[in-house]
Amino acid sequence: MTAPTPPFRDPRLPFAKRVDDLMSRLTLDEKTAFLHQFAPAVERLGIAAFRTGQEALHGVAWMGPATVFPQAVGLGATWNEDLVRRVGEAVSREARAMRARDERVGLNVWSPTVNLLRHPLWGRNEEGYSEDPKLTSAIATAYTRGLRGDDPAYWRTAPVLKHWLAHNNETARDTSSSSVRPRVLHEYDLRAFRETVEAGAVAGVMPAYNLVNGRPNHLSPHLGRHLRTWTEEDLLVYSDAGAPSNLVDSEHYFDTHEEATAAALRAGVDSFTDHGTDSSKIVARVRGALAQGLLTEADVDAAVRRQLSVRFRLGEFDPEHDPYAKESHFDTPEHRALAREAAEQAVVLLKNDGVLPLAPGTRVAVVGLLADECKLDWYSGTLLHRSTPLEGLYERFGADRVSFAEGVDRVRLRTADGTFLHVLPSDDVPDGARGAEGALDPALLAGRTDLPPLTTDATGTELALIDWGEGVLTLRAPDGRYLSVAEDGYVRASADQPGGWVVQETFRLEPHENGHLLRHTGTGRPVQVAADGVKVAADDADAEVFGLAVAERGEDAVRRVASAADVVVVIAGNDPHINGRETEDRTTLRLPGQQERLLRAARAANPATVLALVSAYPYAVDAGTLPAVLWTAHGGQAAGTALARVLAGDVSPAGRLPQTWYADDADLPDLLDYDVIGGRQTYLYFEGTPLFPFGHGLSYASFGYADLAAEVGDQTVSVSFTVTNTGEVAADEVAQLYVRAEAPSVPRPRRELLAHRRFTLAPGASTRVAFEVPLSALAFWDVAHGRWRLEPGPYALLVGASSEDVRLSTTLTLDGEPAAPRPVGERGLEAADFDEQSGTQIVDRTKTAGDAVTPAAGGTGELLYRSCDFGTGVTRTTLSVAGTGTVEMALDGGAWTPALSPSAPSAGPYDYTELDGAFTAGGVHDLRIRLRGSLRLAHVGFSG
Repeated sequence: MTAPTPPFRDPRLPFAKRVDDLMSRLTLDEKTAFLHQFAPAVERLGIAAFRTGQEALHGVAWMGPATVFPQAVGLGATWNEDLVRRVGEAVSREARAMRARDERVGLNVWSPTVNLLRHPLWGRNEEGYSEDPKLTSAIATAYTRGLRGDDPAYWRTAPVLKHWLAHNNETARDTSSSSVRPRVLHEYDLRAFRETVEAGAVAGVMPAYNLVNGRPNHLSPHLGRHLRTWTEEDLLVYSDAGAPSNLVDSEHYFDTHEEATAAALRAGVDSFTDHGTDSSKIVARVRGALAQGLLTEADVDAAVRRQLSVRFRLGEFDPEHDPYAKESHFDTPEHRALAREAAEQAVVLLKNDGVLPLAPGTRVAVVGLLADECKLDWYSGTLLHRSTPLEGLYERFGADRVSFAEGVDRVRLRTADGTFLHVLPSDDVPDGARGAEGALDPALLAGRTDLPPLTTDATGTELALIDWGEGVLTLRAPDGRYLSVAEDGYVRASADQPGGWVVQETFRLEPHENGHLLRHTGTGRPVQVAADGVKVAADDADAEVFGLAVAERGEDAVRRVASAADVVVVIAGNDPHINGRETEDRTTLRLPGQQERLLRAARAANPATVLALVSAYPYAVDAGTLPAVLWTAHGGQAAGTALARVLAGDVSPAGRLPQTWYADDADLPDLLDYDVIGGRQTYLYFEGTPLFPFGHGLSYASFGYADLAAEVGDQTVSVSFTVTNTGEVAADEVAQLYVRAEAPSVPRPRRELLAHRRFTLAPGASTRVAFEVPLSALAFWDVAHGRWRLEPGPYALLVGASSEDVRLSTTLTLDGEPAAPRPVGERGLEAADFDEQSGTQIVDRTKTAGDAVTPAAGGTGELLYRSCDFGTGVTRTTLSVAGTGTVEMALDGGAWTPALSPSAPSAGPYDYTELDGAFTAGGVHDLRIRLRGSLRLAHVGFSG
């Protein structure tokens, strides 16, 4: 007889019941094994192995050739949710098609990144969508909907949002703590996650490496307090790679890995990405935690249940019912067209004095280090198709109308004995980029050792030297290969492009005696010339001292072609693997010196010089002397064609900046200052003059705005206006609606994006644009009462083409909830609920929950709490503190009370004691608190 079908195999049952049945059949050891990223098969139940995680930020990554779309920041620059949804759909279709050929391709995709682009020097700026939470959530929601698919039950792929929470620095990223006050937490950092999760197409979240308020994100109490309250779906929380071990190894938050693993699991982490494919360490830690009573089987069950929920939604147990099981769309004509459309829509025209679009027959000089490049980043797939700006302009204008100068310095490296570095010829011509074979972790890809090392001879080989800034340079052989160092330590011309987790293709020329040391940055070791070839030396004592023989400066080549052209297009920007990437923040907004010199040379030779920036982040450039400036993120496989079509006017540019472009480094806050309100950061609060503002972008057409109407309903504000194309070409416009509270009781944004829409208009055509904005979008987080509040009063509605280009405005007066004083006489004060602060940071009150405040670096800090209601009067205060130091208090602008301090240092940072002292107050006053030393203040109570 045939055995009955177990309920977990019955597609007629709800997923929840099927999960219940399967859970009842798994042993504790089997469930424990599921907690690692690489969950093993359970053969006795016919359950296959499962891997969480497949990178798919702008195309399927790390698994070989796939369609490569623009970087995420470029998708953000489109301001086009429909386009981004279609991109997500194409990516998920290719993931399914690739999995049909290679089961290593996962369907649980770790994308998108919704970290807000608060600081433009963040190394991973390319991965986010915008500095604005509303725009970020709109684009992220569109991408996740495309990734998920439309079936009500089954998901094409299961998207995961990265990286929870307040994560914008690579510098000390696993040990630094982001101090995030409650208003910033709720109004800024949580918003992008919340609105995307609430849209219903998110399967999970990945915590970030950093700490928030002194507590590692992998222990975040907000996972339970907020994240899992935003949806009825089971959300699976995945650790970032190696982060579970960091809790002990680098953060020293726990003494043992059993404690750390148990704490993370109880906080809400369900899947542990650690030690690569080796699950034994995590399994042993969970078993140890169970044996020590740090975990219960119920804790394990909760995590496994959430994983199984995702696997059921992906159709793993119902292949015959999975509507996406036979997906085969891969590198289709539609996907290629979509890649070009996305690249075109991502181009932002920053300035244009009339030189663009280029007239037919224009003689164009294309110059710059990125002119003939189609760069990939760490989270790109391998290119199936490739288009550089030079190739795009050749195709559009004809090779006879386009001249080219890369602008590299052409050099030979002379040794102390008078010979020169020489690249031996090789018949092995590269036919694909590193990683084309696919790798679950491309960091493990080794350099090539099958090519001969460099040697020396009397004439040497002329190398192309590119200085990417901060003294970091690459050297490229005439055959196009970059000098690289493999694991055996020898220097070869072997790399198609710089890349890898540790880039092995970058060097520094360090002045030494009467020449230079050539130091390899990946190993930190200098280069030496040995009898068996050129390699890195063990130490500086064995290093070769090189002389630099310059055959041609890049500026000279640029001047030569620029002076003979009608228009010069300088293509400048970054290599996504160098000076600004995961693990490495930038140090400046300036272009690298070599590229600035090329730009100056082109401009001096030909005033009709257009700057096209191709980069993962903003730059501070001198735009005043240039007739036109454009920006696009690295645009994927169709980048060059798209840029050429925009330059030629085949497409009118309509991308918009997703973040503020600051004019100078001096405009930037400290990289680790996460207080966007107090630090006046992003377009929301920045009070200076940006180089280019948030939402900025020009067109080859012009648009008129008219007939603004606004009406307040019970729960929404209805806003409508008319936009007309007053230009001579069809073009897209991006209409933007902002709000500003005109009489706020607390600092509010200068303006805040409420809604936007991208649309196409023919010349002379008009459209009526209408938005329905919930009144809740105008509320702020009231720290006095720990909830959202819509403040009554006047609000300006601003309509225009950017955050600063306002065309229409009106003011509405809204009813709301009036401000009420803090009932401190009844409830006391939570220390972190301040209105303003100076010199303090928020830290963890305990290892599991709560916040405290302490002076930064053990110095002096002050806290301000406005409108504190002491009722009929209090005579004493009780302060919950830990550590050593003093506390003083004052009302309004009055004198400070005598300092209170613990009689003895507390045993540890979480061992709180109560300080009791005299304090007289009645009625409503502002309260100031001054902290000194390493004291942690958690709570202030009043009595008497």
